Amino acid sequence: MEDKSNEIYSNEDYNKFKEKKSIGNELMEWLESIAISIFIVILVFTFVFRIVIVDGSSMVPTLQDGQRLIISHLFYTPKQGDIVVVNSPGLNKTIIKRVIATEGQTVDIDFEKHTVTVDGKVLDEPYINEPTARNDGGNTYPLVVPEDTIFVMGDNRNNSTDSRSPYVGYISIDDVLGKAVFRIFPFDCFGRIK
Repeated sequence: MEDKSNEIYSNEDYNKFKEKKSIGNELMEWLESIAISIFIVILVFTFVFRIVIVDGSSMVPTLQDGQRLIISHLFYTPKQGDIVVVNSPGLNKTIIKRVIATEGQTVDIDFEKHTVTVDGKVLDEPYINEPTARNDGGNTYPLVVPEDTIFVMGDNRNNSTDSRSPYVGYISIDDVLGKAVFRIFPFDCFGRIK
């Protein structure tokens, strides 16, 4: 049996070997980086952000049907004025609406004067499509929002099924999926949601 431990490689053979090893190492580093990146993206979109699609016209003019949004849900607590995505057990679907009031706040809607009042203050609502005239008969006003719930309405007030409806009513905090923070599609509307 031949002892090859003392075999001498030419410079050309050594350089080819080194080049193959270098390409293999670089390829492995790339694959490792890609795998780690994919894992981080999955974690971020599982625990921090989600992508949702607007379905319908209840948030016109703020949001349009078919727009893609990023919602944030990690450590989120709904605040008045936020646009939220929620599960609606009564409608058996996910909806997107604006938070009008949170637990303990008093909501009054005057359908003749077209005003929405929270805790005695008429809301300044430059974001609505038209004055609030539609009453779905789900509530008697004024009302106090129960503990651990929110009262939501669409910006397209007269074309929105929301907390005014007996099918939606108050939204449990547990049914809030997150706050809409960023519009990613279509690209001409790309940007932060105000």
